[in-house]
Amino acid sequence: MPSSLPDGEPAPADGHLPESALAELGSRPFGIYVHVPFCTVRCGYCDFNTYTAAELGGAEGPPGASRASYAEAAITEVRRARKVLGDRDLPVETVFFGGGTPTLLPPADLAAVLAAVAAEFGLAPQVEVTTEANPDSVAAWDLEALREAGFTRVSFGMQSAVDHVLGTLDRTHDPLRVPAVVEWSRQAGFEDVSLDLIYGTPGESLEDWATSLEVALGCHPDHLSAYSLIVEPGTALARRIARGELTMPDDDDLADKYLLADHRLAEAGFGWYEVSNWSRDRATRCRHNELYWTGGHWWGVGPGAHSHVGGVRWWNVKHPTAYAGRLAAGTSPAAARELLDSETRRVERVLLEIRLRDGLPVLTLDAHGRASVADLVARDLVELHAERLVLTRQGRLLADAVVRDLLG
Repeated sequence: MPSSLPDGEPAPADGHLPESALAELGSRPFGIYVHVPFCTVRCGYCDFNTYTAAELGGAEGPPGASRASYAEAAITEVRRARKVLGDRDLPVETVFFGGGTPTLLPPADLAAVLAAVAAEFGLAPQVEVTTEANPDSVAAWDLEALREAGFTRVSFGMQSAVDHVLGTLDRTHDPLRVPAVVEWSRQAGFEDVSLDLIYGTPGESLEDWATSLEVALGCHPDHLSAYSLIVEPGTALARRIARGELTMPDDDDLADKYLLADHRLAEAGFGWYEVSNWSRDRATRCRHNELYWTGGHWWGVGPGAHSHVGGVRWWNVKHPTAYAGRLAAGTSPAAARELLDSETRRVERVLLEIRLRDGLPVLTLDAHGRASVADLVARDLVELHAERLVLTRQGRLLADAVVRDLLG
């Protein structure tokens, strides 16, 4: 389906936002995303805005692009965010450190950025503070330091428990490391631990995927994400497939693996709350991601990070050196932005909320969408619950087709 988003426009040098956008602050949850763009190696399937030491010119990299100076740049943007958003009471309900590999930074640096968020905005009483981590990027004492600094949630990139699958994905950790880091997290006091899995890797059998699910469940996490492998253009994985070294993921195979995951996770007491996410209960859902999916407000800190406030979406320059250079010069790191009209916001709401267990309000649909509901129900793709559309299991497999029917 073609994008209905307006073209991006240059972002103001001072980063100011329209009064109409600022007026919406406080009407929905507000979160902070911190992008940490460093990785030890680049995985073949990854097209995120990340950089290895070699890509940045060495272990330290040029000024503004080094791990050593990154926290300082991020803190500068947090302070800029406070100025742009004004002095309104705006306690942060979720903070999410993603990447990249955030835990390549010392815990003290991550703690300093979190402390800056707390100092500038204040943290809500039940704030959720998450960091992503690779299993081989943390030790027990790192997790203890992060918990002491106020982190409440950790999400480990497990991806698979099978050696040859991890090898195809260019993941470097030992599968045996995953149970260890989960246990260290518990010992450090984390009560909310998540594992991320990927299915559909070339060469992964259904038995391999079942093994990964069992190992993940054996770690007793509170939350699991399971994403189908997407072959992004321009990645090393895409080039290997183009050369015939690997096979493209098969849709039927992906469907079988999704159904296996949903069945096995349900047996283990996990409920789906978004098409690719399961939790033990409502309290262990990822509230930061829910903020994205339900049209909340967030400020994205870091190179290439995206933000949204009151119908204005903007994104920062991608390279760490350019990012730090703009901040050092006293200007906004934003590269461009979009002003979303009401129809675009409605369409995006349909795209995102139909994927949620809580469902999409029928009133969100236009006349065409409402006329499509009866047929979708008859085809067992959606169910109606208190005037909200909720995907069936079959509907989750065909979520994109459901969206096309609803939007026309």
